[in-house]
Amino acid sequence: MGRRKYIPAILVMFILFFMIAFVTGLQNPLGVIVKFQFGLSNWASQLGNLLNFMAYALMGLPAGFLLKKYGYKISALIATGIGFAGVGLLFLSGITASFWVYLLGAFVAGFSMCMLNAVVNPMLNTIGGGGNRGNQLIQVGGSFNSLAATVIPFVVGWLMGRHTSHTIKDADPVFLVIMGIFLIAFIIIFFTPIPEPDRDPHAKLQLLPARGSVSYLSFRHFVLGAVAIFLYVGVEISIANSANIYLIHDMGIHPLKAGIIVSSYWLCMFIGRAVGGYYGARFSSHDMLSFAAFGALALIVMAIFTPSKIMFVFGRYGTDIPVNVLFLILCGLFTSVMWGAIFNLAVDGLGKYTAEASGFFMLMVCGGGVIPLLQGLLADLVGFLNSLWLIFACLAFILYYASAGYKNVNRKISV
Repeated sequence: MGRRKYIPAILVMFILFFMIAFVTGLQNPLGVIVKFQFGLSNWASQLGNLLNFMAYALMGLPAGFLLKKYGYKISALIATGIGFAGVGLLFLSGITASFWVYLLGAFVAGFSMCMLNAVVNPMLNTIGGGGNRGNQLIQVGGSFNSLAATVIPFVVGWLMGRHTSHTIKDADPVFLVIMGIFLIAFIIIFFTPIPEPDRDPHAKLQLLPARGSVSYLSFRHFVLGAVAIFLYVGVEISIANSANIYLIHDMGIHPLKAGIIVSSYWLCMFIGRAVGGYYGARFSSHDMLSFAAFGALALIVMAIFTPSKIMFVFGRYGTDIPVNVLFLILCGLFTSVMWGAIFNLAVDGLGKYTAEASGFFMLMVCGGGVIPLLQGLLADLVGFLNSLWLIFACLAFILYYASAGYKNVNRKISV
């Protein structure tokens, strides 16, 4: 049988990968909606996105604890239940037209996505046996993640285009569909056999390892990898969010067309992850990450220095968009493989510390809320193109990690 017996579990994890991106990706078009509905600035429109990712900062370590104590299945069931509640609050925010209920819904949904991430990444890496095969499974799962992210801006943009009001209620059909998918996923997970890690029923929640004790934080390559993932998630989200706001607010492009354009970024990520999944077992993770970071850096430099008045005709309807935005869209081809490669490199050689390390890793995903907020603030102060220097700095660190920081210099620690 070998790994064939894990195929149902792998398929369930791929479904959860899809849901993670679908719910997380909602914050991009919803940020545009609340900007219109409540008259917000660029940085304030990112508050929902910030809270969605700040939930990772609060839930990352508890997610690792739940995984260690209760295993994959129970953790996944809890996560899908919370996800249903979070999207339900987003639906309620449309009915009440309340910005605060919207923020609460974004926060609760972020809790769920953090827990799901803590389950699917180490599970796929473990089933793949770590190394290149583990990276390959994560990349394939990531392609489902990118497929969902490709769909959501287009769908919400289409719903916004049907109404002149641009309110949260425009997205009601999406909320109902997601709640239905969470319910179905809960039922599938409940009845599907899932391989479990070595659980510790007596485990106690520890926010940080005891001082002087050996833990996942004792490994330099993991600490640097956690910083890299903080910056990477921020880069991934910032590119899409800022491009969407720039196209609609500064360029005056119709929300439907802007949604289609931004969805092309996620489509590029889907293509990149599909290619990465196919070749994932043939190239080392650090080589793949080095190539991706260098390519993304080159495109960001081109986006910064290309005059914004140079236009590009996008799509069959002949929408004129700045070439700068085209370069940002193409970044998706390179950012696509970074998550799996960084995770694979960061947990390599951690052994018994992997489960708790995965929880800390999820904590650092809060970068997806912090970096876009900072870039939005920079965009308000110095303009959209100059704010991209923040993205450049983040990618420069990721390139360093891929070339040198990934090396495990703590091999004498018993795992």
